[in-house]
Amino acid sequence: MTTTEQQTRRTIEPFTVHFRREALDDLRRRLAVTRWPSPELVGDRSQGVQLATMRALHRYWAEDYDLGRVPARLNALPQFRTEIYGVDIHFVHVRSRHRDALPLIMTHGWPGSIVEMLGSIGPLTDPTSYGGNASDAFDLVLPSLPGYGFSAEPAEVGWDLVRTAKAWAELMRRLGYTRYVAQGGDVGAGVTDAIGRLGPPGLAGIHTNLLVPALNDPASLPSGSEEEQAALAAIKVFQTSGNGYFVEMATRPETIGYALLDSPAALAAWMIDHDTDSYYKIAGAFVDGRPTGNLTRDHILDNVTAYWLTGTGASTARSYWEAYGADAPAAGRPPLPDPRVPVGFSTFPGEIWRTPRSWAEKAYPTLNYYGVAERGGHFAAWEEPVLFAEQVRAAFRPLRAGNGGAR
Repeated sequence: MTTTEQQTRRTIEPFTVHFRREALDDLRRRLAVTRWPSPELVGDRSQGVQLATMRALHRYWAEDYDLGRVPARLNALPQFRTEIYGVDIHFVHVRSRHRDALPLIMTHGWPGSIVEMLGSIGPLTDPTSYGGNASDAFDLVLPSLPGYGFSAEPAEVGWDLVRTAKAWAELMRRLGYTRYVAQGGDVGAGVTDAIGRLGPPGLAGIHTNLLVPALNDPASLPSGSEEEQAALAAIKVFQTSGNGYFVEMATRPETIGYALLDSPAALAAWMIDHDTDSYYKIAGAFVDGRPTGNLTRDHILDNVTAYWLTGTGASTARSYWEAYGADAPAAGRPPLPDPRVPVGFSTFPGEIWRTPRSWAEKAYPTLNYYGVAERGGHFAAWEEPVLFAEQVRAAFRPLRAGNGGAR
């Protein structure tokens, strides 16, 4: 490859979201011909997404939701795409108006997307407008995971958490940032954990709100206290009755992909059937008209609509096979070393399990911040963006000296 070709492939280009009218009309048509299952035979979610919830979501999506919301929200922000390791990566890049802002790359999860991070942009880049100090400002980079939303779908296997972490390090290098931090929850926590263990040049620290090592090997963590026992019990419940989506996508993503690309109702049901806390909050927004925090009907459907109109239901499912599948190319890879950079961790009360401080300290010997949030659950940045931003600011505040990030 010539130098000119290399430079061309590393170009960062502006990006604008646009959906064809035919795609919007097709979504409306498919919603109109939805075939419904009979009602569940129990009074809770133990058989899956409840019919009343889906009926209410479907009614709002078909009759009241503005299909122009996703382009309007994203096109109001600076968006870009750049090719990394053969995949076009989409990202939002918002620079703070405050001097010496700390560069932060933040990664979403599943069934989220870049949409779940939008509410936190203001509190993180402009903290003075949300009760914070200018010295806590971030320059924010929000990439869409490969195969999610507006990032291209990988055409070959190998895009596991480690490759994605390496791609994020390359993205920050390409943007000219010489010193930065990283944050993530859900799948984004896995990417952030990996980048912390890789320790690329310029990475100053990481923060997560899901303890990835606990999910990978809970037996290795302390279990003597009542708090630790409660956390272990919560993980067991999740692994035995709450992780059906996880098992299916990690083992048979292509199978579920047919339904996710063919029926918008199936896609919506699959996406809201995550953890119990999040499910009931989403159900309340549609059935009772009572949103919890930022989990409003419109915001929830922004996320589902983005998945549908980008046709990424199958490729997002495949990302679980890459990251967690026993047959994935990286399944036999030796474990990465502990992070050498400072690690911050925040626990939210509605998370799948409440992570004790002892677990965070065992998982991360370089832990330098442990925060307990008042509200919020698994999708903390989405549900409680201001509280989430407060945790992120506190976690990275000790790393502000000698910022050195490019502007």
